[in-house]
Order: sequence, then C-alpha cells, then structure tokens
Amino acid sequence: MQPKISLHTLNRVLNSLEAVRNGRALWALLATFCMAGLLLAMAESSLAKADGPWGVIWAGLALTTAFYGINTTGLLIMDQALGRPVRDVQDAFTDALGSAHRVLLTLLVVVLGAILGLGLLLGLLWLVRLPVVGTPLFGLLVPVGVVALGVASFTVAVLVGPLTGPSVWAGQGVHATLQLLWRHWRGGLLDVALLMGAVLVLTALVSAIVTFVVMTGGRAMALLAVWVVGIDLPPQQLMAGLFGYGLRSLGAAGAPVAATPLGMAAVVGGGLVFALALVLPGLVYLSGCCAVYLSLKPEEADAL
Repeated sequence: MQPKISLHTLNRVLNSLEAVRNGRALWALLATFCMAGLLLAMAESSLAKADGPWGVIWAGLALTTAFYGINTTGLLIMDQALGRPVRDVQDAFTDALGSAHRVLLTLLVVVLGAILGLGLLLGLLWLVRLPVVGTPLFGLLVPVGVVALGVASFTVAVLVGPLTGPSVWAGQGVHATLQLLWRHWRGGLLDVALLMGAVLVLTALVSAIVTFVVMTGGRAMALLAVWVVGIDLPPQQLMAGLFGYGLRSLGAAGAPVAATPLGMAAVVGGGLVFALALVLPGLVYLSGCCAVYLSLKPEEADAL
C-alpha cells in the first residue's frame, strides 16, 4: 500500500526540530563544517599561489571530510529518530567508514541510469539531422525531452538526494535502497515531494530564525566592541566574519581590514558563529529526511 499523508506523518516531520537537542550530532556536524572549511581555505590559498596539485589535494580532503562527517551525523540522527540510544561520535564515525560507500554506490547506479537515458535522448536528437523523419521526430522529442529531463531533476531533488542517506543510515544495503527509490518513483513521488516540501519549509524557518539572531546579535556586538568599548576594529570586519568571509575576501571587496590580533580573533570567532548557524538548519534538514524515510518505510520505526 502506498503511504498517505497524515497528521501523524506531518507530526513526525515537525519533530525534526528535536534534532537541535542532539548534542552529539550537533558536535559532529559542527566539527565537520569547521574541518571542511579549514581544508577549503587551504585549497584556496594553494590555488592563489598557483600551486594547483596541493589545491586539488586539499579540496579533495575537504570533500571527503564533509562526506564522512555528514554520514556520521546522519547515523546519530537516525538513532534519535528511531528512539534508540544515540551512539558515541567515535562509534558513529567508525560505522560511517564502513557503510558510507553504500551511499556512493547507490548514487553511482542512479547516475549510470541517468547517463543511459541521456544517451538515448542524444541519439534520438542526432536522428533529427535525417532529411525525412528529422522534423516530425524533433517535434515529438521536444515535449518528451522536456518532461523527461524535468522529472529526472525533480526526482533527484526530492527522492534520490534526501532518501538515499537515511536508508543507508537505517542499515539498508544498496539493493534495498534502490528498490525503495524505484518503488516510490513509480507510485509515491507526489507523497515524497509533499513531505520534503514540509521539511524544506521547516528548515527555511529555522534558517530565518538563526539569521535574525546572527544579524541582531552581530550588530549589537559590533556596537559594544567598536563604538562603546573603543576597540580599533571596523564593524564590517566583525559582521563579515559572522557570514563566513575572511580577511582575503574583505580585502578583495575593498572593505576596511584591521590585520591585528583583535581583527583576526573577530574573524575566527565570527567564523565559529557562522559554522553554528549552518549546523542548526543542517541538523533539522537531515532529521527531516530521516523522518520522511521512516514515514515511507514505517516497519523501520516499528521494529523497536
């Protein structure tokens, strides 16, 4: 039977807000963003010095850190969603090293299927060059191609991307995950889209709240630190740190920069606030994806 949208299902999605109370998941995702951000900064610095090989290496390490860090966080959130004791971060990281490859293999199969479909479409478009059948064939391919490409993009956004990770975090293998995606693509894509729409709305609300807190708190802190206390620090530098900008970005934009210990401390502290501001909506989104998965596969939640 296909899953139906119900108050219980929506309540499960709303309970995704509880993810912000998962201290282990919060710490894991915060550490992931900080480490990945540091590695990306090192990659940017290497590329700015025309050191391409090291830039590629640092960028690859950043992507690897982000991938395994998100999978570690996902395992911790899935524990919470299933009502199980949340495992230690070290154990979750070890488990992520042993299971995250299933996510890549599942995505690889989906990508290969998409490549085959795109190859078929390109082959038919090549036949448009033929003098007799070219014009009517192109008239048929335009609506077919538009619908096919649009549905494929929509499927990746609301089904493949959000549910592949939670399926693996719940202990499913590649074959079971592919079956889940195929089943809901055939008969439950609209249900998944509506549930993911609710997750995105909830994530956007959390992001708006976090942005309001950062904006108002940052301006108040700039007023106290610069104008009241008398610290020689441009207010733009403090605010830029809160939104993830560094001294290099400020200098390139022509903004005033104070290359002093206090100025560096402001940028570093603001970067920590920026990372935390990303973590909270990220936790809610990952928890929402887990909630949608459990709503579509309720036997996982019942097997407690």
